[in-house]
Amino acid sequence: MKNLKILFVLLVFPLSMFSQQAREEIAADNCVSGSNYYAYPGPRADGLTPAPKGYKPVYISHYGRHGSRYLVSKSDYDVALSMLEHADSLDKLTALGKETLDKVRLLRREAHNRFGELTLRGAEQHQGIARRMYERFPEVFKGDVHVDAKSTVVIRCILSMENALQELLRHNNRLRISHDASDHDMHYMNFWDAELQKKCLPERSKGDYEAFRARHEKHDRVMRSLFNDEDYWQKEINAADLNYRLFKLASNIQSSEIRHNITLYNLFTADELYENWLQTNAWWYTHYGAYTGNDANMSFVERFLLKKMIDEADSCLTLSRPGATLRYGHEVCVLPLACLMELDNYGLATDNLEQLDKMGWRCYDIFPMACNVQMVFYRHKNAKKDTLVKVLLNENEARLPLTPVTGNYYRWADVRKYYLDKLAAFAL
Repeated sequence: MKNLKILFVLLVFPLSMFSQQAREEIAADNCVSGSNYYAYPGPRADGLTPAPKGYKPVYISHYGRHGSRYLVSKSDYDVALSMLEHADSLDKLTALGKETLDKVRLLRREAHNRFGELTLRGAEQHQGIARRMYERFPEVFKGDVHVDAKSTVVIRCILSMENALQELLRHNNRLRISHDASDHDMHYMNFWDAELQKKCLPERSKGDYEAFRARHEKHDRVMRSLFNDEDYWQKEINAADLNYRLFKLASNIQSSEIRHNITLYNLFTADELYENWLQTNAWWYTHYGAYTGNDANMSFVERFLLKKMIDEADSCLTLSRPGATLRYGHEVCVLPLACLMELDNYGLATDNLEQLDKMGWRCYDIFPMACNVQMVFYRHKNAKKDTLVKVLLNENEARLPLTPVTGNYYRWADVRKYYLDKLAAFAL
């Protein structure tokens, strides 16, 4: 199975793409290294391909992550702050260390009592996504069609949903909108599979993963730039942990307006950012991708979400004017959903963590803040013709592991069968 997945990637993607593309992209834009903290970049400039002649969009099924937010925990700020303040009290910080301490204090002050909450940038991201959805597929939102929206019960997701819905209403105030956020829907909106998690990184593969992390842990130069006493940071500081926490803070600055005033990326070289990203990328792949060290099963955590999307599409497509089903949740759903659906090359199955970047599996392309999967369904004016579907990942057309009718347009009957068969074959 692993070899078949790699063969699929080699057939779909030119060999020239298999370089350390992330290293180059991070050097060009440090923010990319933030992975799931990367602020939503919007769709590529190449746009969408025209639908086959006679076909028009009639229904959209969507799952999206909340927009940019503050870090979710008080400790995300306070642990690094405490380490630096204690060192400062002992006069162990360099000038850069003192400058960094001041910046961390500013970040902590900005996030006070807003941990995990949506930022202004996060709200704007969902307004933009909804606006483009309306502009790209006006037939779906024409007149008084129904838009059904659901969110997880987390406030940043609810506010993301509301920002999107308000934008849609701004363009068409005749839309009939229903919206909800309830524990009733969490079994597919944000499912936690305790049994599947138990199988993540078994002993036979845990050592390989930990060895990979150790090979790419590069923090000595950063510590020497922050502390004026080598013996102090070597013995008194958990340097790997502080490095990670500062990298995380640096990555999330792009989420809020404070990004216009400060940065922490000045602490890291481009190579150090890349090494930090490699570790993060591998963590997400092993925990939610088709890592063969976990028998390539972790993406099945979203089996209930995918089944729900299929069932609701079947139901809505019986209507003359289906409208849209919009769902708002988290990156821990979007990432495995994209892998489970095998969008582009993200169903890649391998145990070679060193080659992920070269094979094109780069997490920041899948799940930046406000990431989303949109299934857009098309009907022909001749009702006897097949219903078609195309899938957008972050508003860009994605390839599916099937033969298209043309371009990135697939028969819904083929897509439906492929995914239902895949789900039926899975067993814990």
